[in-house]
Amino acid sequence: MIVTEKCQLSEIQKRLREAIKLSGQSQKEIAEAIGVSAKTVSAYMHRDVFPALDTFARLCDFIGVPSDEILGITK
Repeated sequence: MIVTEKCQLSEIQKRLREAIKLSGQSQKEIAEAIGVSAKTVSAYMHRDVFPALDTFARLCDFIGVPSDEILGITK
């Protein structure tokens, strides 16, 4: 059975901010790795902006966190 935690964007951003913090990577490093600007990474974390799915996948891969964890999906 798949269970989802709160899927509101604010909750996803909260998990994303925490994962980025724990990764030890800067916004600039992440931006360079996934092909966006540091300003865009900041928007993913703090404004009502969600990355395109391919960008989200690259971001999760780069910081080493499963996308399910960021989205609040547990099995």
